[in-house]
Amino acid sequence: MSKINKVVLAYSGGLDTSAIIPWLKENYDCEVVAFVADVGQGEEELVGIEEKAIASGASACYIADLKEEMVKDYIYPSLKTGAIYEGKYLLGTSMARPIIAKAQVECALEIGADALCHGCTGKGNDQVRFEGAFAALAPQLTVIAPWREWNLRSREALLDYLAERNIPCTASLEKIYSRDANAWHVSTEGGVLENTWNAPNELCWVWTKDPQQAPDVAETVSVLVEKGEVVAVDGEPMTPYNALHYLNGKGIEHGIGRIDIVENRLVGIKSRGCYETPGGTIMMEALRAVEQLVLDKESFEFRQTIGLKASHLIYDGRWFTPLCQSLLAAANTLAQDVTGEVVIQLYKGQATVTQKRSLNSLYSEEFATFGEDDVYDHSHAGGFIRLYSLASRIRALNSQK
Repeated sequence: MSKINKVVLAYSGGLDTSAIIPWLKENYDCEVVAFVADVGQGEEELVGIEEKAIASGASACYIADLKEEMVKDYIYPSLKTGAIYEGKYLLGTSMARPIIAKAQVECALEIGADALCHGCTGKGNDQVRFEGAFAALAPQLTVIAPWREWNLRSREALLDYLAERNIPCTASLEKIYSRDANAWHVSTEGGVLENTWNAPNELCWVWTKDPQQAPDVAETVSVLVEKGEVVAVDGEPMTPYNALHYLNGKGIEHGIGRIDIVENRLVGIKSRGCYETPGGTIMMEALRAVEQLVLDKESFEFRQTIGLKASHLIYDGRWFTPLCQSLLAAANTLAQDVTGEVVIQLYKGQATVTQKRSLNSLYSEEFATFGEDDVYDHSHAGGFIRLYSLASRIRALNSQK
């Protein structure tokens, strides 16, 4: 293997990546540049992060504001597909990884680095998501995955490693849960959740109010959708990120978007997590409501097929593949008529669509009414049913011979 001179590390400021910086310098004798992606994880996560990276031994720290781009170019396209992994998970971590990896690659190419590094463990999905993106975008760069190389296997070992080198770290042994946050969601794993018979406790939920403690009075929000994208909320035009941020605030207050799931990781391990996606849950309900009005039966069925396949491709780290991009393009085509307004009621953990309308609606009260109408001839149904069931009729006649 050729000598590594400069490596760009996807840096979070947490215990793992703080230890990775000195470990890289010691084991690869290289310059380490920290790359921080601001994907809406919260200001408290970013305060002092540059100083922390330098104190750990990085030569520089670059911080990229990716919030608006992530929602516009990754979350909104995914929403159009209707992708929900294994029936529940709105892919919060999965959708953030492609843009982080892409920005990390762009940073590495700009500063002339010859290697990329991430702090993902060998058990999880993120290692595949990062390295799949690296392979698609910059296959010439070497990839270093310390968790697959080093012998530091516990928080105690990592803390001791940093202490021995007099590198400051705010982490401690008190941490019980593993969390990942961005503008779309926050995930919580570990702790009591590792036993599936344990109910989640109050520490398993970070953002949202307990639905039982949420307001006793329901609140409604109006969501305007254009071509499958949320463009205004409560009458105010908003950018994608601002719309999500606003709806997060509403959803958090009413305990919207909590799930507790045991999912199938790509590497074959089942894992349990508590995920909170308040604004995203409201957005998903709005888009699906408009789809009900404007997509015909066959188109809606195909959109569901796209969503199922896209959920696995996004989860499995295959965003930068022809198949994934083809599915996103197909969903975008179907979404061209998905324009309308939806009113959603928020109440104690539930986001319920109560009103919907669209100029492109295929719903006709004249045809759908149970009252008398002048547009539908009931006698036509007999011939339709006879032809629709013709194959079954022929099969039955054959069996009687």
